[in-house]
Amino acid sequence: MEPAVLGGKLASSMVAPLVKKLFVTGGPGAGLVDRPVRLDRLVSFRGERRHLGETEVGKLAGRLVGASLDSPGEPPFRRDEETAVALALAARLLALGDLDMDDVQAVRLGHRELAARLRRQAAGSGDGLSADARYFLDSATEWACLHVLEFFTRRSTFVARTLVEQTRSQTELIAKVDELIARTPRPDSRDTAFERRYLPYVAERHNHLTIYGLDLRDSPDRWPLEVAYLSLEATADGEPGRDTLPGENAPARTGRMPADAALDREPRVLLRGDAGSGKTTLVQWLAVTAAREGTRIPFVLPLRTLIRTGPLPAPSAFLSAVGCPLSPPDGWAERVLTAGRALVMVDGLDEIPQADRHATRDWLSGLLHAYPRNRWLLTTRPTAVRADWLAQERFGELSLAPMGRAEVATFVHRWHEAARAPEYEQRLLDSLRTKRDLARLVTNPLMCGLVCALHRERRGYLPTGRKELYDAALTMLLARRDRERGMGAVDGPEPGEEAQLELLQRIAYALVLSGRQEMTLETAEGIVDRALPALGPVSGQRDAAAVLRALLLRSGVLRRPAEGILDFVHRTFQDYLAARYAVEQGHLGVLTGRADDTEWEDVIRMAVAHARPRERVSVLRELLRRDDPRLTLLALACLEHAAALDPAVRAEVEDRAAELIPPRTAEAARELAGAGPLVLELLPGPDGLSAEEALGVTVTASVLGGEEPDGALTVLRRFRDHPDLDVRRQLVGTWHRFDAAEYAAEVLDHLDRADLVLACDTPEQLATLAGMRPWNQLSISGRYSAGDIAARVPEPSAVTELTLADNPLLTELDALHRFTSLTRLAYYRCPNARGLDRLAGLGLSELILGSDTDPSGIRSLSSLTLLSLTPDLPGAGLTDALPTDAPLRFLYLGDTCTEPGGLLGLGHWRTLQTLSLGALTTELTEDDWQEVASLPALTYLYLDAAILREVPASIGRMPELPGIEVLTVHGMEGTEHLAALAARLPGVHHVTLANRLGHSFPLSDFRPLFPSAEVVLSRR
Repeated sequence: MEPAVLGGKLASSMVAPLVKKLFVTGGPGAGLVDRPVRLDRLVSFRGERRHLGETEVGKLAGRLVGASLDSPGEPPFRRDEETAVALALAARLLALGDLDMDDVQAVRLGHRELAARLRRQAAGSGDGLSADARYFLDSATEWACLHVLEFFTRRSTFVARTLVEQTRSQTELIAKVDELIARTPRPDSRDTAFERRYLPYVAERHNHLTIYGLDLRDSPDRWPLEVAYLSLEATADGEPGRDTLPGENAPARTGRMPADAALDREPRVLLRGDAGSGKTTLVQWLAVTAAREGTRIPFVLPLRTLIRTGPLPAPSAFLSAVGCPLSPPDGWAERVLTAGRALVMVDGLDEIPQADRHATRDWLSGLLHAYPRNRWLLTTRPTAVRADWLAQERFGELSLAPMGRAEVATFVHRWHEAARAPEYEQRLLDSLRTKRDLARLVTNPLMCGLVCALHRERRGYLPTGRKELYDAALTMLLARRDRERGMGAVDGPEPGEEAQLELLQRIAYALVLSGRQEMTLETAEGIVDRALPALGPVSGQRDAAAVLRALLLRSGVLRRPAEGILDFVHRTFQDYLAARYAVEQGHLGVLTGRADDTEWEDVIRMAVAHARPRERVSVLRELLRRDDPRLTLLALACLEHAAALDPAVRAEVEDRAAELIPPRTAEAARELAGAGPLVLELLPGPDGLSAEEALGVTVTASVLGGEEPDGALTVLRRFRDHPDLDVRRQLVGTWHRFDAAEYAAEVLDHLDRADLVLACDTPEQLATLAGMRPWNQLSISGRYSAGDIAARVPEPSAVTELTLADNPLLTELDALHRFTSLTRLAYYRCPNARGLDRLAGLGLSELILGSDTDPSGIRSLSSLTLLSLTPDLPGAGLTDALPTDAPLRFLYLGDTCTEPGGLLGLGHWRTLQTLSLGALTTELTEDDWQEVASLPALTYLYLDAAILREVPASIGRMPELPGIEVLTVHGMEGTEHLAALAARLPGVHHVTLANRLGHSFPLSDFRPLFPSAEVVLSRR
């Protein structure tokens, strides 16, 4: 009943006086306008001026309810509920005194929301009433609230106080707007017009990526930034000197974060990164992003440019100092900085002389204090300034992290997309995954871009031997890159390229000889000091410390990972330079003498690349002389680096290696994998390999998957379209050695699924199913309910064979009904599984139950043709436990399942063709064998050798079984006596003997027992 309808039954002239009694008489307006008037002061049944009590309020409510019932027309509810409704209405009216609000707030709510507040305040007031009575009660409450609000608005104090509140609110709003305007002064129309030109200019000016130092005919050195940009990660090991301002919470720090999000977390960032790590590219990306989004006004300030124009510029000269052709309105840059709208990026602190860095810090400090509310980014190479250089200015320090495998793959993809050369992408990715030294090289955008460019230049092939690649990389880093960026010497004349190489290779050789990858600066200075006399005047440098500082700062090859420590940015450069020095000094014997150490593999390969032809022959023949498979493979890997070599020696290396690669048996494959990850880049195929060789290659790669997953995955990926079943089974079976999702996407989802079972042994593997094409045969291990299994398999209706294992949570099997095409079900070590009878509708043809499972319900599965059992069976015979109307053709009985009744009743299944008896715990009797003899279609007999060893009397009771044509005895140790068995099987023409794991025996001991049969051995 709507309030308006209720108003037709209760006249306002009657309701208004009753409602008015609920409130006290108001005082003079002048005394109330300066403070809120609480409801609990207005109601007449609260406080010191109480005129009504709960009884009187109840009577008022009763009069309202009674008047409604007595009005003409149909009553709104049954009369026997009158008292209950009146009490409920009274409770709600009394709740007016408990509301925490004043009369103005009540009017703002409106009568419906006020009624709702009363209902909540008087919770349970309508309980027990009929639907009609509750509907009337809610309508009456709203009707009363209408009159309550009408009463409030007619009070003189209400009107006066409302005007006062409106005036106060307007005053507060005006003050806040004034404050906002004062904080962010609105730019004039000239500023706005200029920014509409400046922001697109910045976006266009910096929207490109350039690799300096490349000189390749067909490869671009410049790409659109938005296509080629890669978001790198920055690391934060701490925040030295970072003081928290008064009232400021300590900044949250994380170990790694996206580098382009650093300024979202920190307003001031000092970003360190090695040569080519992407510092300048990050600055460009932030500038383009800010310009396009309009979030901040970007200023890109390369210090090498600013320092050449004279004193470092004031904000008014920012644009002219960097060659921007646009002229801003007077004072525009200062207004932007004052308003805190700027993103100021000062790039290349390491690119200015050390003597100028103090002045640069003073310049930055002045800007920061004058314009503190902006975002600031300063980039430098790691060794240019000490760790706390800007700590007093509250700069947080971050370092660009090396690119990971996923980032390298993304860079390669985007590079080839930008260069419009997608046909070379996958071949390069495969090379990066299998060649470890190459993968170690491409850990930043500069080196990754170089490799991409060289690979494309060679039409999809890297240089023959990677010496050319390293030569190009070092030339780019040591000389061409800085020169082509327009940089001169930073701190006076610097060593030339050849002098730098000489010093670097001596440091590298010392590290390799010591078996380390780091040395102290003091040790390095000693090496440089001893080398300087041989080099003569090194471009004006005076002492070893100054020369070493220049190498650390500008070479891009050395770095300082910790205070007082030096290392190479890539292990590849260390090995390459050490090999170069060893060849120059005639130390090849030192290298081959360390060939047993895998840490020297790349040094030896690079030495072959640097060596002269006769020197290469001596190295390779020394490796072959050891007659060690790993060293033979190392010699084979060295051939890639030997552009000129005696053909006879090359042929000798290849012939010796051909005995190892490709492996032709699983045992040979595992032995080959023992040579280590070096093998992965030597593995052939799949073209030109037999099925056995293809299997050997995939086994080798699988074994190495745990040690070198990237390279192993690349090899296995090549075989994903191979038709051979054993190869495909190997690919499925090695899933556990790799990342579940990546291996599924790269290999599993491409396989021909025929006759393959996919095993999901981890939650990650099971979750990956959702992203693959359906599998018909699944094996799932782990703790899941049947419902969970059905929910996690993306298309249960596609599954025809399902194996479940190691699952104590598997209880009721009803949910397996969703596997509507299921024909084969097996479960092992699932002790709580119940309800096989509920699967009768699936039409299962094969059922395998492991030990400790409940076999009850099997009798309902009348469609079974294959049944395998090991648990105890109920009843006195097999007909009491198994489905008597099932057309069984295969039956396996093992462990304790024959203890109750032996084989009693077996003869019932006249269709049985194969009987397999496992390691039974009880002897077979003559009656048991008679049941076997009565089976007219039985031609295959499988026996566990444990029967012959542990219950040999069972064979002595066996009658002659002329119908048996095929016999298999598995689990043999070689000591079993098969003569009695052979004598009772006169019709057998094929015998398979399988050894127990860890046991072997000559087949010749058993062949004479079966003169008319083919006897074969199945090895485990």
